[in-house]
Amino acid sequence: MQQNNYEILITNDDGFEAEGLHKLKEAIEKIEGVHVTVVAPANEKSACGHSLTLHHPLKFTEIDDDFYKLADGTPSDCVYLSLSAIYGDEKKPDLVISGINKGSNMGEDITYSGTASAAMEAVLHDIPAIAISQVVDFSEPFVDYTLAAKTAKKLATKILQGNFPLPKREFLNVNVPSNVKEAPIKTTYAGYRYYVNDAHLHRNPRGEEYYWLGLHPLAFDVRKGKEHLLCDYDAITKGCISVTPVKLDMSAYESIEKLQEWL
Repeated sequence: MQQNNYEILITNDDGFEAEGLHKLKEAIEKIEGVHVTVVAPANEKSACGHSLTLHHPLKFTEIDDDFYKLADGTPSDCVYLSLSAIYGDEKKPDLVISGINKGSNMGEDITYSGTASAAMEAVLHDIPAIAISQVVDFSEPFVDYTLAAKTAKKLATKILQGNFPLPKREFLNVNVPSNVKEAPIKTTYAGYRYYVNDAHLHRNPRGEEYYWLGLHPLAFDVRKGKEHLLCDYDAITKGCISVTPVKLDMSAYESIEKLQEWL
C-alpha cells in the first residue's frame, strides 16, 4: 500500500459507546497511513433500516478528537451528514466501515439492518463500504470481537491497496462466526431467511396494553437455483467468515416480462 493518507469513516448502529465500535476503531487505526474519523449514533439504532432524519434537526457532539456522536441520528444520517459537515466538498472518505455490529446481519435481515444501511449510504456516494457483524450467542455475557476486528482490518487494507472488484453501488456485508479464534473467509450470497411474527402483549400498571417485538430464530434455506453457491448462514454454521457482495439495485429483472404480460 502506498504511503498516502487514507481517510476512513467508521460508524455503527449500536451507538457510540458500543464495544464493537471501539474494537473496530482500534484495529483500523493500526493500518499504516490511515486517518480514522468516527461518527456514531448517540443511541442504539438497531433495525432502523436505511432511514434518514427529516423532521427534526441533528447535532454533532465531539466525544474525543475525530470522534463524534450524532444526537437522534441514524447510521445513514451519520454517513450522509459527515460527508458535508466534516469532509466537505474537497475530499470524501476513501472507505466507510460500519460495525462491528453485535449480532448477525444475514439474509433479508440486511434490509432491516442499520449497520448495512450505513454501507448503503456510503456506496450511494461512490465510496467503498464494509458492513461487519459479529454473530453472537445472546445468552453468553461476553462477546469476543477479536476476529471480527482482524477481519475488518484485513479487508480494509485490501480495499485501500486498489483493484477493488465491486462496481458502484455494491458493498461488502461481512458476518463473523462466534467462539472461534481463526476462520477461513468464504464468499457467499444472502440466504433465504425464515421469519415468524413474534409480538408479546403486556400491560402496564394502569392496565394499558403495549407490545414488545420478539427475536426471530436463525432459520435459513438455500435459494432456488443457487444450490451450487454458499449462503451466508451455511458459511457461519461451518465456522467460516461470510463475505457477501450486496447491490442496491433491487429490480426483479427476471419478472419484468411476466409482469408485462400480466398487465
